[in-house]
Amino acid sequence: MNEVTRREQSRAATESDIRRHARELLVREGQEAVTLRAIARELGITAPALYRYYASREELLSRLREDICGDLSAELTASMPAQAEDHLNKVLAVCRGFRWWALAHPREFALVFATPAAKAPRKRANGERRGEDGTAPGQETPRRDELGSVFLKVAGPLMAEGVAESPPAHIPEELRDGLGDSRRDLAEAFANEGIEMPREALSAEAVYLLLRWWARLYGQVALEVFEQFPFDVSQAGRLFESMLVELARESGLTCSG
Repeated sequence: MNEVTRREQSRAATESDIRRHARELLVREGQEAVTLRAIARELGITAPALYRYYASREELLSRLREDICGDLSAELTASMPAQAEDHLNKVLAVCRGFRWWALAHPREFALVFATPAAKAPRKRANGERRGEDGTAPGQETPRRDELGSVFLKVAGPLMAEGVAESPPAHIPEELRDGLGDSRRDLAEAFANEGIEMPREALSAEAVYLLLRWWARLYGQVALEVFEQFPFDVSQAGRLFESMLVELARESGLTCSG
């Protein structure tokens, strides 16, 4: 092993250690506690030393999101029944797996799915300055599409498989034109991940169904995770199952067994 390889391995190990401590802080104390200063204190090094590995707090949080998304995607894939099971059961298993994960990891869910893109501090009277995330004042920090990074590899096969099982959705005419951009974005995202999708799986009807499922799924899960139901819901699990039944019926999906 040459010196360059040893340095690369050492750097990768340090980066992983930093992210591990950052994630522990996130889970234990919440997103606000994840600062470069706090992580440096736990590692026993100076905060400036961390900038050799992550240029800003936002870059570190972005890498944390990637780690969390990777873990969640693997969990959702593993949650699907065997290949012999019908399409609807696979869809429902992914939805249930997402809810279970969110309830078990509320702070990780909040970081990935409920954190708006950060903006750098505004320009001060004595001149421009950059924020801790390295962006210029007022400049929005680039963010990945977390929905895509988590669900592409899970949703892709399900969308392709469901083409033959789902009847065409009725799309309100005022929404049809707007779905064109969504279709292009989704096709590009699948291509970037190396996932081949049949053309019919990315029809306006298929994308419309995907958006409806995601809006309803995310809506209820977020309400439950953040305890924001407008009234006391003692049977949130049953309410969730009822929502899944309604979505399946509206989508024309039925269990084969």
